Amino acid sequence: MRTKSKWSPGPRVNVLGISLESSGNWVVSAVAKPIGICPDCRTRSRYRHGWRKRTLQDLPAQGQVVKIKLALNRWQCRHRECQRRTFTDRLPEIASPYTRRTARMAAIVDLIGHGMGGRPAEYLMGRLGMPVSDDTILRQIKRRASISSLDTDIKVVGIDDWSWRRSTRYGTILVDLERRAVVDVLDDRSVESAKAWLQERPSIEVVSRDRCGLYAQAAREGAPQARQVADRFHLVQNLRTAIKEQMSLHGHANVRPILSEDAIASTTAQHRRARMAHRQSRQEIFDMLHALRRRGLTYSEIARRTGYERRSVTNWLTSNAPRDRNRAALNPTSPLYFEAFLTECWKDGNRLGRHLLHDLRNRGYTGSRSNLERLLKVWREAENVRPDPKSPEVTVSERVRDPDTGHVISSDVAAALCIKPRGLLTVPQARKVDALKQGSEAFRKMRGLAMRFNGILRSRNPDALDEWIDDAIDTELTAIMRFASVLRRDIDAVKNAIELPWSNGQAEGQINRLKTLKRAMYGRAGPELMRARMLPLNHTK
Repeated sequence: MRTKSKWSPGPRVNVLGISLESSGNWVVSAVAKPIGICPDCRTRSRYRHGWRKRTLQDLPAQGQVVKIKLALNRWQCRHRECQRRTFTDRLPEIASPYTRRTARMAAIVDLIGHGMGGRPAEYLMGRLGMPVSDDTILRQIKRRASISSLDTDIKVVGIDDWSWRRSTRYGTILVDLERRAVVDVLDDRSVESAKAWLQERPSIEVVSRDRCGLYAQAAREGAPQARQVADRFHLVQNLRTAIKEQMSLHGHANVRPILSEDAIASTTAQHRRARMAHRQSRQEIFDMLHALRRRGLTYSEIARRTGYERRSVTNWLTSNAPRDRNRAALNPTSPLYFEAFLTECWKDGNRLGRHLLHDLRNRGYTGSRSNLERLLKVWREAENVRPDPKSPEVTVSERVRDPDTGHVISSDVAAALCIKPRGLLTVPQARKVDALKQGSEAFRKMRGLAMRFNGILRSRNPDALDEWIDDAIDTELTAIMRFASVLRRDIDAVKNAIELPWSNGQAEGQINRLKTLKRAMYGRAGPELMRARMLPLNHTK
């Protein structure tokens, strides 16, 4: 049998006895030494009021549950200015007030709950002899996160978005890039929330972000003293996307307007043909209903045979010709209500549906994203009108083939090879690059620009960026010109990305961890719990 001193839960506690219950649990009876200091006025009292007994769960012994029945002294506070009349001695080194387990066991609950979540932690704690319900574990994790200290001394922060549900709902994650730790998780992606978070921390000197305009605006308004840094990885990815788009267009040596007259005329002709087909179908319905009426059938009988509503049959038969449906007046539920704004964004290169949706929502748009995507799809199809088969202009993918296999080189492969340095190319990839350079003047220009851009990013010298932008615009390649124009609008953040060592790589890695936790907590991963598990364990007072 162990000595009583071995079973003591902490200092100033005397063990009276140890017993083993019939259920197999150990019970430690202990009494605390008198202290008598009021927790409010800090005055020592000599007037005992009685005893208070607390039952605490402690670390297991030999795989069995250990319970501590601790007797605490209760005192009277007779200080005239103190509102407390009685109080019980507190032992913070053993257990916090009103808790049902010791501090050392609470630390184990924090550690296992933070790493495993609710139900898996419940199974493991029960197997280790420390039974705790999953609700209690999650409640303790969230309580710890709610009292976490605010990092007011953050100097370099990375900000990025993550999805609760892709294309529907997004959140924001903020990472201290110097400590490589998550400092907060916001349950939305908006300028207001990010701006408010940055304003609470005036010590921020650098804000690293991707190319999202929302966070750029939030950083300008919430932390005007900070330098914004565009993520270098996203810069290269945006260049690759521009190269892929350019490789998919025909006539690479010519500049195509955002919405050319030919594309608009072609789209208008398609809409006209659709309207004519719709009118023809209505004419057939009109003739059928009037033929039945001439046979002497009543309106109700015609409605029964055709399946139309009687009111619709009456409207058809009382008219002399099929009437076209009245075009509904535009309202904020239609993206065409904001057509002028969308056209300007489209010409500026902002063509991502989820970004445009956020901008429209700020302007009063109440429609769905699917309606917006349908309009954008029409614009994309109008811009990528296929050339006449008799025309000698063909796409690069139709001209250039793989010299080894004879297969057509797709625009995806061509864009990936265009930004890859020669030293990292395999032998087959090098042959593809040579074939593309020989078969396409546009590819040759874009590869030269891509290699120069990679060199500028690695040189830590932003002086050559302005010249690169001018050369990219002089190529008269539509997608490359658009990419260069967007760089010029965000020139300060891009130059900071070249000069400073910070990037959003750490934030991207934390998002991968967040996705793992979100899927492991499927059904219970609310914003509060997600934030609690993303914050580090040592992020408390």
